[in-house]
Amino acid sequence: MDSRYYPGVEAEPAKLIGELRQIFSDEYEIQTMQVSATSVLQARKAGTLRELTGLSAALTIKITPEPGGTRVEIGMQKWFDKAAVAAVAVMLSAGLLLALPALGAYWQYRITEDAWKVIEDHIAKKAGGYVPPLPGRCGTCGAANSAGSAFCSTCGANLRAGLTCEGCGAVQKDSSGRFCNKCGKPLTS
Repeated sequence: MDSRYYPGVEAEPAKLIGELRQIFSDEYEIQTMQVSATSVLQARKAGTLRELTGLSAALTIKITPEPGGTRVEIGMQKWFDKAAVAAVAVMLSAGLLLALPALGAYWQYRITEDAWKVIEDHIAKKAGGYVPPLPGRCGTCGAANSAGSAFCSTCGANLRAGLTCEGCGAVQKDSSGRFCNKCGKPLTS
């Protein structure tokens, strides 16, 4: 799952879930649930492939208020039957959800990017502007790191976001990017 931590911003999970629901068309089945402090939205595309394979994968968005900020996670996971949510609560809080293969990869990338845009806009509104990771802090987990570190010592996230590409000079926007977001050249540490 892709995880982002927004320091110093307390998102409104119910309002954010409502905003996220807007990006899904009638082709999606959507469910929301609350598991402890985490608000969860799942969306899966209805269709013949899912029915024929019997697999039940869904784009899952988790919003968790944490001390000093908000964590948002997005990824493909098993569709949860609401009757089994109590059993899943233990796994959610431990962060041990089982990721499924990228069933529906043809739509996942686009909808995931749309979801991140809605989330970033919500966070920016709550904060009164864009929220970059704190200096010396990982934008993924919020852990303190040494100056000049290329990767987080706690979660391994790429800390090169905000740096410039040696090839074209473009400022990098994606902390998990391995290639320049403008010219496509590999980023060096």
